[in-house]
Amino acid sequence: MGSVPATVGCETVPQVRVTYHVHVSRIPNDVPRNTWTHDSGLPTLGADPARMRPMRVALVTHPSSFDHVPTPGHPERPERVIAAVDGVVRSGLAVVEVDADPATQADLVAIHDEAFMSALERLCAEGGGSIDADTYASPGSWDAAVNAAGAGATAVRSLEAGAADVGFVAMRPPGHHAEADRAMGFCMLNNVAVTAAKLAASGQRVAIVDWDVHHGNGTQAIFAANPDVLYASIHQYPFYPGTGWSDEIGEGAGTGATVNIPVPGGADGAIYEEAFARVIVPIVQQFGPGWLLVSAGYDAHIADPLADIRLVDDDFAMMASALAPLPPAGRTVFWLEGGYDLDAIGDSVSATLRGHAYPSPGLRFSGSASESADHAVDRAVEALSPYWDVV
Repeated sequence: MGSVPATVGCETVPQVRVTYHVHVSRIPNDVPRNTWTHDSGLPTLGADPARMRPMRVALVTHPSSFDHVPTPGHPERPERVIAAVDGVVRSGLAVVEVDADPATQADLVAIHDEAFMSALERLCAEGGGSIDADTYASPGSWDAAVNAAGAGATAVRSLEAGAADVGFVAMRPPGHHAEADRAMGFCMLNNVAVTAAKLAASGQRVAIVDWDVHHGNGTQAIFAANPDVLYASIHQYPFYPGTGWSDEIGEGAGTGATVNIPVPGGADGAIYEEAFARVIVPIVQQFGPGWLLVSAGYDAHIADPLADIRLVDDDFAMMASALAPLPPAGRTVFWLEGGYDLDAIGDSVSATLRGHAYPSPGLRFSGSASESADHAVDRAVEALSPYWDVV
């Protein structure tokens, strides 16, 4: 075995019913799955006849996600992709299936060390093995990782071409823990960072919002000094990977472009509501992104076995709803990051896309206001107020 270096309701509006069948042809035939048919009774976006169709989601997948074979009992397993795809279909949006293109070498070396990637590829070619205590590689993992890393750019191209209105990348391995020269935390390559770097290099301002229960140490480190990429994370703390305190706000030219809101175990939607209202939404709005990329982990769900945050499905809808107006229309892509309860993944993915498509400002997050919520958000405001208009 080899090794690598240690990483919504709505107002009453006209209703339409759209029936469609999604074959999801890129999931291998030998993988058990549902036959997905959805009859949507969700409201349209408005009375304008040009907008009577449901919003379209580019669902980006690739069969190589199933070639990243887990060790026995590992929570990061192929069924997570099936659950996410099911959630996309049940959202009521019109699904546009898109095959992921692999990341190019140029896109990968923009954020990852070449020697690190060579070692990782070699490990897979030699049969795989343990990368660290909880991160593994199998013979098919390198191709899976390269395709997952390229999936975001595939989604971006679909949106730019007008083929869809929002993107959802349902692939694995996940990415936000992967650093420039280190795979860790179930992650091999940093999928969202590859896309963000490519967009930033083309002159775009990019906002990344990360609501996975774990801090995205890799994404933060990669963009810490980049003023054109805003990284905002809300996560359980103290918790793996041990980074993401509120005083981590970036460095050099990127100072102020890193936003961290660490919340205690047991937190519910009330903290997230306050964090989004007082910090995340105002800062993203002031930053003025051309693209919004969301590291959508679902391990902050109350049903998740690996964490202690108490969000429910509709909390993910509310976060997506709060973010939806911030970038230009058709410029939002979601990535599956963590989340290890299959039912919670499917239900929360569905809620996320409904929240994005049909924002409902009058709804509320779960839970109730608390002193711990005030303290968590106050710390972030104190750290960031020299750089942004936050209170």
